[in-house]
Amino acid sequence: MNVIEAKDLYKIYADGDQQINAVNGVNLTIEKGEFTAIVGPSGSGKTTLLNMIGGLDKPSMGSIKIDQEEMSSLSANQLIDFRLNNIGFVFQAYNLIPVLTAEENVEFTMLLQKRPYDERKKRVKELLEKVGLAERHKNRPSELSGGQQQRVAVARALAPKPKFILADEPTANLDSKSTENLLDLMLEMNKEEGITFLFSTHDQRVIDHARRVIKLEDGKIKSDEKHVFEK
Repeated sequence: MNVIEAKDLYKIYADGDQQINAVNGVNLTIEKGEFTAIVGPSGSGKTTLLNMIGGLDKPSMGSIKIDQEEMSSLSANQLIDFRLNNIGFVFQAYNLIPVLTAEENVEFTMLLQKRPYDERKKRVKELLEKVGLAERHKNRPSELSGGQQQRVAVARALAPKPKFILADEPTANLDSKSTENLLDLMLEMNKEEGITFLFSTHDQRVIDHARRVIKLEDGKIKSDEKHVFEK
């Protein structure tokens, strides 16, 4: 079953008199339960593609369907609601709320979804333990290192058990041990909760864990390989 379908997808920017095709005719399907890495050099279109799939940016041409829902047919409010209830995001810049503690940041999406109090608290405690930050649960982002903030951001994305997660360079600020622990957690959630993962990454450690690796160059898919995953 396809979770994501992108057809003839383009994102075109004007740069003076020149036209830049950041995403250039991409056709892509992601099936439920995939653990996929999008790789390629800087400027290849990885982040732009993720942003369009997540509804954070509109394609210049082409279509994106998520769970058979045509994204371009949704109003702004419908798109916000769709993202809230289906998609978890992990951004390079973390995007944590500065005035909230680590546990409040992790809980935030579930709060917007009006999940029951006990369910929220149990999930937050479980995830902060899994990312190794249980003892820092009362710290605000300014009191955490970059790597710790990234782990909070990953826990926040996982908290509401979304159908899929879009992660833009999720391990960029993590050391080897933290990266391994985080990838193990994501693989656990992928297997046990059926969450579909789509990464953009330069990190070979992420690529080595991926079951599918899609290479972008100049906004086009150059290769698409499926790997037999063995841990």
